[in-house]
Amino acid sequence: MLNLITNEWLKIFKRTGTYVMIALIIIGLIGMGAIQKIYLDKGKQNANWKTELSAQVQNDEKSLKGMPKIARSEIQKKIDINKYRIEHNIPPQTKKTMYSFINESSALITFAGLFTIIIAAGIVASEFGWGTIKLLLIRPIKRSKILLSKYFTVLLFGILMTAVLFVGAALIGLILFGTGAGSNIHLAYANNHVVEQSMLWFLVKKFLLSSIDVLMLATMAFMISAVFRNSSLAIGISIFLLVMGSNVTMLLSMKFDWAKYILFANTDLMQYVDGTPMVKGMTLGFSITMLIIYFVIFQLLAFGVFTKRDVAA
Repeated sequence: MLNLITNEWLKIFKRTGTYVMIALIIIGLIGMGAIQKIYLDKGKQNANWKTELSAQVQNDEKSLKGMPKIARSEIQKKIDINKYRIEHNIPPQTKKTMYSFINESSALITFAGLFTIIIAAGIVASEFGWGTIKLLLIRPIKRSKILLSKYFTVLLFGILMTAVLFVGAALIGLILFGTGAGSNIHLAYANNHVVEQSMLWFLVKKFLLSSIDVLMLATMAFMISAVFRNSSLAIGISIFLLVMGSNVTMLLSMKFDWAKYILFANTDLMQYVDGTPMVKGMTLGFSITMLIIYFVIFQLLAFGVFTKRDVAA
């Protein structure tokens, strides 16, 4: 298995496009850092921050009435966090730091996920396009083992992209902004309570949990690639769902409770760590169960079709 994974890994890194993907992530981070350093890093600690937050809390409490359910939960989160800051004398961070830059760079996880989806969509379909699938299947290795090695390679590539993003953001943030002079704590919001967390630990969790969405869509792209032998179809469907899936699901969740069974209602596990569930009554255990069900379905389709169909024809 290790040799198969190594071979797949070498195939990926023989392509110029792979290095372009990594370079684009780094360029994106540098560009984001430069813009923030030049135009946005002007914040100074306000001595009257408690007064301003108190006024903000009062305004937010007045605006709660008549708001949609989703918007109301976000405003309530903001109110509770601001009250906690006032009560525990924790001023909001106004200066940019390495930690705030890493936090903001998590928006690029979707960008890194796009590259992972492209690899997942092509890793099987490209073998058919190049005509190399026959060379793979004449070897005395089970088809399931060949496909599994390809999937493991996709996972490793996704981990690499996430690591490049996190480490790159940390280094660029450290160089441009430093670590800051504050306590570097994060006020998380879970189960309608505010909890203090280490900022670094929060960021690690955020990157890992935010990658679940990418993992599931990469798995879907891998399945489509194996079933239909078409990388363009796999990329097109997966990117469309990456961009639109969560937004459409959120709109449905405002009116229908059954929206909680949709894949994209469950991919954002951060809603249980620092937020509110998309549908009332959803739990972390429920979302993990739904993700496992979808994951198993995708894999059964991929391995079932690939191992039984005459793929060499």
